Amino acid sequence: MDYYQLTPDVIDEALASVGIYVDRGLMALNSYENRVYRFQSESDGALVAKFYRPGRWTRSQIEQELSFVTVAAGQGVRVAEPLQRDGLSLFECHGLLFSVWRAVPARAFEPDNLEQLEALGEQLARLHCVGETLALDLRPVMDPVAELAHARAVLERQAAIPTSLRAGFFSALDQLITGVTGHYRPGTLVGIHGDCHGGNLLWERGPWLLDFDDCRRGPAVQDLWMMLSGDRREQLLQLDTLLAGYETVREFNTAELALIEPLRALRMINYMAWLAARWSDPAFPVAFPWFNTQDYWQQQVRTLADQAESLSAPPLSLTSWS
Repeated sequence: MDYYQLTPDVIDEALASVGIYVDRGLMALNSYENRVYRFQSESDGALVAKFYRPGRWTRSQIEQELSFVTVAAGQGVRVAEPLQRDGLSLFECHGLLFSVWRAVPARAFEPDNLEQLEALGEQLARLHCVGETLALDLRPVMDPVAELAHARAVLERQAAIPTSLRAGFFSALDQLITGVTGHYRPGTLVGIHGDCHGGNLLWERGPWLLDFDDCRRGPAVQDLWMMLSGDRREQLLQLDTLLAGYETVREFNTAELALIEPLRALRMINYMAWLAARWSDPAFPVAFPWFNTQDYWQQQVRTLADQAESLSAPPLSLTSWS
């Protein structure tokens, strides 16, 4: 079945095949990579069904993601946990893989709330303790050199970049890629969430971690830096708060703070490449109409150059925080 033709009837059929029934309230949630729906089941309560984009991950890779989440939940990490049927949590119908999760009755996480940040730091440390014990050998390893080479190749094929800007864009891009590869020196790698930002968090008497679609092995700081915003002083306060919670459970290697700007650059470039790679998906031109405009690409040339300069700035250091 075509991934883009998921209809309520198809969703109902897929869920019924594993004994789960939509009684009311089927609603598409904000997700572009996969297709995600919330609904109410009389027998199971509020649930979320996630249909995986074909070709993004193999069945074994998704099973390893779900296993990571299940083990983490068993170790007391506050994660949304998949439902199981006959010992399985990944299902298939009409060639589409899907999973079903209990909906978390919570509100939006507040990144500027220091109490919530400190509690998040503790939960991330607990997650990384679990990540130290699992091989995650089928999931990717965070590798900026390989990821940036792939992203650049995708962007080279992107016709939306105006001809008049291509030379300047790729000059700035190559300068930033060179800077990232020169500054990125990871130490110990652990199992991480991989995409820990406010949109993948909820709060109810503590933080809930959602959506492990990008889980992999990488430096622990990858799960921390996206919670930092504002000027340098504000980021230092946020970082200090996160680590106050983190280090109640697990020691944090402060040498990883030097990876923040290279990781920021990596995410910036991967985001552009992701939009380029998914542009044929009908949902993307509607959701991101600015992507193929001259103004957007002019801004990216400036942003890439600014980020290249950021790589040379002293990294965040708690020794300078008071």
